[in-house]
Amino acid sequence: MGKQSSAWISAQQKKRWLLMVLIFLSLSTAMAFLIRSTFDSCTATSSNNVGHFVQQKREKHKEEEEEEEEGVSSDNQVNRNAQPPPTPNPLDFMKSKLVLLVSHELSLSGGPLLLMELAFLLRGVGAEVVWVTNQRPSQPDDVMYSLEHKMLDRGVQVFSAKGQEAINTALKADLVILNTAVAGKWLDAVLKEHVSHVLPKFLWWIHEMRGHYFNLEYVKHLPFVAGAMIDSHTTANYWKNRTQERLGIKMPETYVVHLGNSKELMEVAENGVAKRVLRDHVRESLGVRNEDLVFALINSVSRGKGQDLFLRSFHESLQLIQRRKLQVPSIHAVIVGSDMNAQTKFETELRNFVIEKNIQDRVHFVNKTLTVSPYLASIDVLVQNSQARGECFGRITIEAMAFQLPVLGTAAGGTMEIVVNGTTGLLHPVGKEGITSLANNIVQLATHVEKRLTMGKKGYERVKERFLEHHMAERIALVLKEVLQKAKRHPHS
Repeated sequence: MGKQSSAWISAQQKKRWLLMVLIFLSLSTAMAFLIRSTFDSCTATSSNNVGHFVQQKREKHKEEEEEEEEGVSSDNQVNRNAQPPPTPNPLDFMKSKLVLLVSHELSLSGGPLLLMELAFLLRGVGAEVVWVTNQRPSQPDDVMYSLEHKMLDRGVQVFSAKGQEAINTALKADLVILNTAVAGKWLDAVLKEHVSHVLPKFLWWIHEMRGHYFNLEYVKHLPFVAGAMIDSHTTANYWKNRTQERLGIKMPETYVVHLGNSKELMEVAENGVAKRVLRDHVRESLGVRNEDLVFALINSVSRGKGQDLFLRSFHESLQLIQRRKLQVPSIHAVIVGSDMNAQTKFETELRNFVIEKNIQDRVHFVNKTLTVSPYLASIDVLVQNSQARGECFGRITIEAMAFQLPVLGTAAGGTMEIVVNGTTGLLHPVGKEGITSLANNIVQLATHVEKRLTMGKKGYERVKERFLEHHMAERIALVLKEVLQKAKRHPHS
């Protein structure tokens, strides 16, 4: 179904080392590589292109070493080799601070991985970081085991969430960050009588937009923490109104912090050679030609992410192209986020729809992966089709924009704070009423090459202006400073 077969898996195994080389060459640190390459479902084989790419890197490195050995013989040489002073890290004030990070789970989902990224940023400035995971599977879990060891390798201490070590750390920590609304259950279950003493130094990082998270069991302590950090203004307003109307509680001081792309992803996005090699190999593995147009939805496969409505829009766009006799390259839809080992009822519905409409040669299902760069390098347009209230933020959107891709997104949630409608992409309504609108937008970008390319360039410029790692670090730093000051003023913390 949709090009997913044993041949696909075999092809990926043969190609594994190429992407590992490419990503390694493009990363300045091992963080993203260690987390993402472990679960990479798209790998590539060796080629003359890569050999040439590696050789160029080696030769450049050798030349730089030779210049250093020669030394400097003149003021001009000194000036030429002089390096600008390093930019101060906005999180430097966290050096030697003890920070406890509490996650509701440790998995490949966005919330835990974002908290891990913050853990590594804090470790990078010399903070002492401790991690606990409240919800652990009853059976050994390979993903959790691997992610915990990635943290241990980076100097993050990993404790049991329910042990005395976690309680002691919470009591003496300078800062405690509780990640997601569900993690609130940890407070009473573990801290018990100590809860009131530690709340003044708690920062609650919330990513959820769904109604079932507004449960007093989770968030009854929310009004008493030092602050709440939320990824978008839309989500912050929703939480403010919902907690008051539904639960009768008041939000603490709330800080909106837009996320940013990591340096590692930006290096890949701005490396033309790496992008070309990734594009060629991913398209070859999908059976897609270089001149074909690819529209991709990269997200976990679930009804809330809107893969079903996207496929209906895609099918409708094919009919529009045929009915209007438009001269466009072949268009393809790619769903990245499948689970070929445990297909859900919803995913079965998606695959049955593709068979029913006889579009198997145009739709491709790809197994879930954290290595999004190969796919972003190989597609032409990202579709962000999250339903209901949309995404809290939607980091894949800014990652796609970094690759100069236009975005077709729902007019909901954080997407509206990222995508400038008509400039960096096109927005459409959520729900069934958005099907035809999205179909028309697909056709519009398929038939207007200049518009598609211009939107991609504008999106890249927007990322450079406000959605980089240092932007996010600066925003988080302002929040952490205020929370630390509040904690110091409270007599019990």
